[in-house]
Amino acid sequence: MPADQRGHRLRRGSRGGRAPAFDRETCKQRNTVERRIHRPKRWHGIAIRYEKTATVHLAGLHIAAVFLWSAY
Repeated sequence: MPADQRGHRLRRGSRGGRAPAFDRETCKQRNTVERRIHRPKRWHGIAIRYEKTATVHLAGLHIAAVFLWSAY
């Protein structure tokens, strides 16, 4: 990292830049949660939201969840 970036992050303190403390276990858990949330979005119809009504969209989410759950 260039020195000017380092200085800028130090000046901003907790308002910007990287987190002051890095916990590897918390990062692993967050990564797992983010990947699980992203899985239904692989289904194009759910990600784009072609369905116009909330009930049809929710039904699609349930179907995707059942397929993803049964795959494991």
